[in-house]
Amino acid sequence: MTVTTDETRELVKTSLAHIVPGDEVDGLGTDADLRQAFELDSLDYVEFVERLSQASGVRIDEEDYPELRTIGTLTAFLAARR
Repeated sequence: MTVTTDETRELVKTSLAHIVPGDEVDGLGTDADLRQAFELDSLDYVEFVERLSQASGVRIDEEDYPELRTIGTLTAFLAARR
C-alpha cells in the first residue's frame, strides 16, 4: 500500500499533538529534520515514535529511528512497511 506525503503529515501531526501542541506540520518541508523543527529532546522523540507506531499500525524499532528524521524519510519508511 502506497503512503502519501499528506498521509504521513497527518500521522506526524497526530503523533506530535500530545507532545508539542499547536506546532504546525503542514508548512514543514519534506526534508526538514523533525527533531530540530519541533525541538524534541530524547524522551519527546521516543514518545513521538511510540505514538507514530500506534497511529500507523507499523512496528518501529530503535534501529529504525535514523529513517524517521524527515517527512520524506518517514513516508518512505511507512510505505515500505505497510
